[in-house]
Amino acid sequence: MFKFLMLISHSIMLIIGFVLGIYLLPILTAPKSPDAATLAASSQNAMFTGEFTRELKGSDFLHWGEGKVSITANKIVHVGSLAPGPDYMVYLVPEFVEDEATFLAVKEKSQNLGSVKSFDGFIAEIPASVDPSAYSTVLIWCEAFGEFITSAKYN
Repeated sequence: MFKFLMLISHSIMLIIGFVLGIYLLPILTAPKSPDAATLAASSQNAMFTGEFTRELKGSDFLHWGEGKVSITANKIVHVGSLAPGPDYMVYLVPEFVEDEATFLAVKEKSQNLGSVKSFDGFIAEIPASVDPSAYSTVLIWCEAFGEFITSAKYN
């Protein structure tokens, strides 16, 4: 009986350690976020602005974002915070979505702009071949787990 209880307790601790590792590794390996001056300078001449908010249908206590999003002709600038996590991607989406199912329905029409590595503001490059006015929403998506993080409709 003692060996069985030891096996159970050690298995539970192994699972907890694994889950904590998945959550903490992106935080520990994240590059330094751009400073406030860099974010402010990069968001000048914004064509569009939007707001990430925690009150979206697909957001929860582990998957959220908040703050201002500015879209210039060649950059997306986020001033705010994202819940830390692995394999975040920033997308331009043709219509406003606020959960996994809705995004998956339009993912093929969306433009993946690349990864987001910092959680206290980021700058994502928009390729010259992409017209931000052809889209209406900036979305953060966790590719590794297929999780909606946040989105912002811009105008």
